[in-house]
Amino acid sequence: MNPEIHRKLRMGLIGGGGAAFIGKVHALSATLDNRARLCAGALSSDPQRAKEAAPMFGIHANRAYQDFYELLKSESQLDEKQRIDFVSIATPNHTHAEIAIAALQAGFHVVCDKPMTNTVDEARELVKTVEQTGKVFALTHNYTGYPMIRQAREIIGAGEIGEILAVRSSYMQGWLTLFDTTVTPPRGAWKSDPDKAGSGSLGDIGTHAYNLIRFVTGLTVNKLSATTESFHTTRPLDDYGIIQLKMENGALGLINYSQMSHGRLNDFTLEVDGTKGSLQWQQEDPNQLVVRRQGASTEIMHRHPGGEYMHELARLATRIPAGHPEGFYEAFANVYRAAFDDMAKNIATGFQPGVHTLYPNVYDGLEGVRFIERVQASAKDSSAWQAF
Repeated sequence: MNPEIHRKLRMGLIGGGGAAFIGKVHALSATLDNRARLCAGALSSDPQRAKEAAPMFGIHANRAYQDFYELLKSESQLDEKQRIDFVSIATPNHTHAEIAIAALQAGFHVVCDKPMTNTVDEARELVKTVEQTGKVFALTHNYTGYPMIRQAREIIGAGEIGEILAVRSSYMQGWLTLFDTTVTPPRGAWKSDPDKAGSGSLGDIGTHAYNLIRFVTGLTVNKLSATTESFHTTRPLDDYGIIQLKMENGALGLINYSQMSHGRLNDFTLEVDGTKGSLQWQQEDPNQLVVRRQGASTEIMHRHPGGEYMHELARLATRIPAGHPEGFYEAFANVYRAAFDDMAKNIATGFQPGVHTLYPNVYDGLEGVRFIERVQASAKDSSAWQAF
């Protein structure tokens, strides 16, 4: 076997420096399992800040680049035993497509924040580039990495709660209730700019709700009807939405998202109703999965790597013994770990991932961007049903 498959992968980080939250998440999650090391970065759109942020990430000065163009060009010229294998993109939404396409064409794998792009045309171009280059592309819908979300997926796939009748995904936050648009925030100022963000809370958290439904149930959405609002008095983007879904098997779906709900922190829940039982999961208590069956006691499954009730996919997603809580970073790292498996195989054998991968991929990214487009179209047309 080619020894390349066993070595640590070399990472380049684009964006995420300074006061940004998500860059540190990428750096920690990608290296959590000791399968990658952060070697290079272009950590800000401001060249000086990009250089200044490098030491906080352990990046040597000679591989701290002033922008992603310099990073891709310089890393491409290094010996193959030194240059990075992949880049992680932690930049504003409107820059994702350009950076990802350039990185893929330069020969690097890509891990990208969601939403993948701001337009469907950009998303399709990115799909084409991934297919042409044969590189791995992963999208950080990190909630798919939680062990009990993977347990829910396996329970449904095994038919343990019967045929799916309905699914509800709710993602509620409250931080916009106190958001002052006259003051530049320390991070994420671009999220209030329609040209850069593309959408408001819909792209920020609504896409997570949609992706989790698709990941857990595997059901395809046939059409949707949406109402979105901007309740914030001075911020021009959507901050609240209610979306109805009709699935391929006749099941009903409902997504409710908000960043204007007082006191809500990161209240993300998923509920699935089947003909034989129902499931409930809460992101703020992620190590439990509730299973209910009419006339029977409620069952609470705990994340337990040795639990006989745990499906293999969920068991493999755990790192520490039961009772020690695993959370956000570990779930994020599980997305990376699955992508690393494919990157290693690609390096060793030229393996090319298909449409279906454990980690969210470029096809999931395209679907997420189409979801945003369809919701916006429906909301603009007074909640009219839109074919998906």
